[in-house]
Amino acid sequence: MKSIKLLSGAVAILFANLLNAQHYTPTDEGSEVKFKIKNFGVQVGGDFTGLKGTIKFEQAKPTDGSFDVTVASNSVNTGIGLRDKHLKKEEYFNVDKYPLIEIKSTKITNANKEGWLYFYGTLTMKGVTKEISFPFRAKEQNGGYLFSGEFKINRRDYGVGGNSFSLSDNVTVILTVFTKKM
Repeated sequence: MKSIKLLSGAVAILFANLLNAQHYTPTDEGSEVKFKIKNFGVQVGGDFTGLKGTIKFEQAKPTDGSFDVTVASNSVNTGIGLRDKHLKKEEYFNVDKYPLIEIKSTKITNANKEGWLYFYGTLTMKGVTKEISFPFRAKEQNGGYLFSGEFKINRRDYGVGGNSFSLSDNVTVILTVFTKKM
């Protein structure tokens, strides 16, 4: 009898935890995945679309959250068609071989500033995975969340842009990702 009660209790706890887990999916609508870089000393930028993935997040327990999100590399858009075509080639994003850019969390912590969290995880681009970390905010919005933050990477770490001397090595990535409940 005790075994049945223990088993029933364990199942009830598991079921309650499953109900509390909030799973979201990112949407292109209301989201922006932007980048900024200097080319010949002039700041240029662009964006990506095609957001997909899963985000697990609870406002009451943000450190239990997890992120696994991709964008389509062939969606790169700078507003200049010839540049976009060039960026899709092997020297830059090599979109035929590497169709996705992925960001995946390994840990979420509270930041030192109220309302802010800290993302620890990986960014995979062109088959290269590197650790990244950055502060971000999570704001409830329209039955989902709006996550926003930014981080810097070195494009050469990912083999993007080859040995271009006109292109800065430093890239700023700005994320504004709207999610809907799954």
